[in-house]
Amino acid sequence: MYTQFNEQFTAATRQFADTASQAGRLALENAEALFGLQLAAVEDRANATFAFFGEAAEARDFDAAKTLLPKGIQVARENVERAVTTAQEAFGRTLKTNEAIAELAKGQFEAATKTAQANVEKATKAAAKAAK
Repeated sequence: MYTQFNEQFTAATRQFADTASQAGRLALENAEALFGLQLAAVEDRANATFAFFGEAAEARDFDAAKTLLPKGIQVARENVERAVTTAQEAFGRTLKTNEAIAELAKGQFEAATKTAQANVEKATKAAAKAAK
């Protein structure tokens, strides 16, 4: 009786550990992708901003400074657009990762339910035979 319980407990624990490992791997891959995405966005926008500051440093008169205003506004607008786009993509990736983790958990619960039902049926049949 105890060995059967121990075997079932060990199998369930192993299955849970495998599922937790898969979920952790998915979460880590998502974090890595998000970090890369954010880093690329920051690098792109920093390059554009520093290019604008380089042009601003070269402005020597009022006319040159007047031409910088539209460029500065354009750089600021592109920075905001890139930030919003990056945030949306990060949200979408995170949502997909969470859905994949939920599917893993759902599969774990379904497998545990099937195993429990099989054990209950087995015990019911054994009890019925013992009662006869």
